[in-house]
Amino acid sequence: MIVEAILRGKGRDVITIGEMATLEEAARLLDAHAIGALLVEDGQGRPVAVLSERDIVREMALNGAACLHRPVAHALTQAFVTAGRNAGLNELMVLMTERRVRHVPIFDGDALLGIISIGDVVKAKIADMEAETAALQAYIRS
Repeated sequence: MIVEAILRGKGRDVITIGEMATLEEAARLLDAHAIGALLVEDGQGRPVAVLSERDIVREMALNGAACLHRPVAHALTQAFVTAGRNAGLNELMVLMTERRVRHVPIFDGDALLGIISIGDVVKAKIADMEAETAALQAYIRS
């Protein structure tokens, strides 16, 4: 399965935040949308990073509640990990594991198509396994 198929199933909506917004604003957006990460945009609206719940928790642990008034850009520590629309499910699993990320924006050239989470990957993998199991059971019965 390629990631574009996952995006077709889950939708392509992406919640973004500017890099100069505060971490408190980011936390409120995460909560309001019941999501685990935001796509961070620079001043020109270009995607530059992913901010996760984990990033906010790390900042809180290191700097206390005062960090919530700092800009999102202050909490960004990782390189921007992305994948293309034709990336395979296994390729995405390896990327997430090796880079230790749980959310990967998917691009077609410069165009953002959506974000795939580790939960999306697990659901797709389970669906693939169930389809394979059903095919094997049908083969055995025939």
